[in-house]
Amino acid sequence: MNMCSTREKQPAANGNPGRNVWHYIKITLLVFGISALWQSMHSLILPIVVLNFADEAQKNTYLGLMTFSGLIIAMLAQPVAGAISDRSTFRWGRRRPFVFAGIAGILVLLPSIGLASSFIVLFTGYCLLQLFSNIAQGPYQAFIPEMVPANKRGQASGVKSLLEILGGAALLFPVSRFMDSYSKSGEASWLWFSLGLLGAILLLLMLYTLTAVKEPRPVTPLKREVIPAWINTFRINIKANRPFLWFLASRLAVFMGLTTIQQFALYFFRDVIGAADPAAATTRFLAIAIVFMLLAALPAGYFSDRIGRKPIAIGSAFLGACGVFMILFADSGIVLMAAAAVMGIALGAFNCTNWALATDLVNKGEEARYLGIANMATAGGAALARLIGPVIDFFNQVGMNMGYTVMLVVCMVYFITGAILLFKVNPKHAS
Repeated sequence: MNMCSTREKQPAANGNPGRNVWHYIKITLLVFGISALWQSMHSLILPIVVLNFADEAQKNTYLGLMTFSGLIIAMLAQPVAGAISDRSTFRWGRRRPFVFAGIAGILVLLPSIGLASSFIVLFTGYCLLQLFSNIAQGPYQAFIPEMVPANKRGQASGVKSLLEILGGAALLFPVSRFMDSYSKSGEASWLWFSLGLLGAILLLLMLYTLTAVKEPRPVTPLKREVIPAWINTFRINIKANRPFLWFLASRLAVFMGLTTIQQFALYFFRDVIGAADPAAATTRFLAIAIVFMLLAALPAGYFSDRIGRKPIAIGSAFLGACGVFMILFADSGIVLMAAAAVMGIALGAFNCTNWALATDLVNKGEEARYLGIANMATAGGAALARLIGPVIDFFNQVGMNMGYTVMLVVCMVYFITGAILLFKVNPKHAS
């Protein structure tokens, strides 16, 4: 491994639009598999598997603290992997060796979820899965700023968001069927069907990425010491990067709201709505949200290249708060499904435009490190959201299902806070 630094040449901004779209798909396709893994794991697999080891009154606490711990690992691992990849020159390129190592680690560790004989084994397997997933993700997500010109990154981010949404959606129905059968029968084969399907998709997409994506040839040497870079992964010049820090705070808040809804939806439908089949009810809710996320992602990316990322991101965060408000006062299934649609539009538009804003704010030559730090806000928000698990259990003991009301009010505050913080991001600092 040669430790001399590089800067990548960006592709031209013009060219055949159809060809550009295919290029965006090619460099972001792996997110389909990663999203499928974590959407299925967090929404369906873990909430059901945890019930094998947790008492009914402590299920939210067990689930929340386990996923909190794993996401803290993710939050730290991703920028470190990104920073090291910024300063590596393998023959494969700076990013692809990390993609291989990370996805290979996931494939080795996935069986630990099915083999877990205790909560400690499940906890350990989950945390290691987070570690290896983020070893792949940190370097991988630098493909957009390295291979897409600045005036096209909204569209590229829209394609990335679309693939993330599709990945989460495509596996929800089969995995929900498998996990519902597992929950009712206790037959482990259904759990293994879920894990095997997720692993097969990740393997195929990893092989495609390694063979199809050609990283740009380095053209400008940069200073490159790996050990100091690893130590200084989280060091940011506050004065020079103040817009980026406001961006991080906003992303953290919004993803706390999103993840809280996602993580505890199955228990909400079981305890509050009284769904006979909570896994299926959760899947229907998420499916409607996903359809509207799909409808919103590409148009949001397109318009963000023309009117700016910030107005769309702010509006979508406020819209997310409206969606939570609808859930809080829903008195029928129709209102709940309408809330899912509103949240889908909000999250599809936010995820796309917010990520495009991140690619605008990164420092040249350190794309993977900065985007890894940006995803610290994603993982950090997801991790902090899990801490509301014990709060839900506490208030549920105070009053029937009161904990879920507290949860929804807190989610509204998260979304509104995220929208307000975005006003502090000065668009003049973004390219």
